[in-house]
Amino acid sequence: MAAVSPAPGGVAEHAPAAAEQGSDHSRIRLALRIGAGIAILGATALVVGFGPFLRGIAAISPFSVLAALALAVLATAAAAWRWRVVATGYGLTLSRRAAFAAYYRSQFLNAVLPAGVLGDVHRAWAHGRDQARVGAAARAVAAERILGQVVQIVLTLAILLPLGFGSALVPLAWCAGAIALAVAVMVASAAVLPRPRRMLKREFALLRPVLARPAALSAIVVASVAVVAAHVALFVVASLAVGLPLGGGLAAVGLIVLAASAIPVNVGGWGPREAVAGAAFALVGLGASAGVAASTAFGVLALIGVMPGAVVLLIERSSRR
Repeated sequence: MAAVSPAPGGVAEHAPAAAEQGSDHSRIRLALRIGAGIAILGATALVVGFGPFLRGIAAISPFSVLAALALAVLATAAAAWRWRVVATGYGLTLSRRAAFAAYYRSQFLNAVLPAGVLGDVHRAWAHGRDQARVGAAARAVAAERILGQVVQIVLTLAILLPLGFGSALVPLAWCAGAIALAVAVMVASAAVLPRPRRMLKREFALLRPVLARPAALSAIVVASVAVVAAHVALFVVASLAVGLPLGGGLAAVGLIVLAASAIPVNVGGWGPREAVAGAAFALVGLGASAGVAASTAFGVLALIGVMPGAVVLLIERSSRR
């Protein structure tokens, strides 16, 4: 019986075209996200002017730089610990030193590259290459970041929702309510739509070895709370640097600003963070300009805090050479 040759234009010929099309779609999505972040940043500048941005940059002092570096060490150590716990649940090995250095590197790349996630992609690829399990390493990094975001959202809602009507911070409680509603809609959509439901069930089954261990789950929660606390403390330092008084709900506003930083339409973290900071400060009576100045100082200090990641990159390049 004669062998049947593949027809022209068959699956084999279409595979490279499909891969190229998928790559094109990824580039388009990345360009749209970057464009949206730039547009939000530009719109914020049109509303408040460029003065608050310059004020935030000029407010950087040696003390604030030292505080940023110290708080970044704490946040990075806690996040690396969380990553090690999750990676172990996936059957991967990861030393404390390697996790700490790799997390510094990924934070630096997230800060200087567009979209704010390319450092995590590199972290997953590098770990997976070393372990010869790129897929499992990518899932571990994604799960680690998602679990951290979940703890951050729960912590933000737990702190902001109870704010009473007698407080000047009650607008932040309404903001927290809006966040809770958005999260509820997303969860409901994922529970109703077949494809997201199947994906969540599959990923939850993979995460079960991590979530089923009380010690691991407690470690993830504690590490995530430590990361959020360090970032909020840095936002308070930035607010004090631009001349805002201590108190006035700076930590509560910082939680809202951190939630905005997670919106995936930014350029190295810039964009929605500044817009939300201006709106949140205006709601609590501190002024939109002060919020943008504080957010700008926070962004600069956060970048300074992760600069040791650049040293990690240079050392790795020298070692490869």
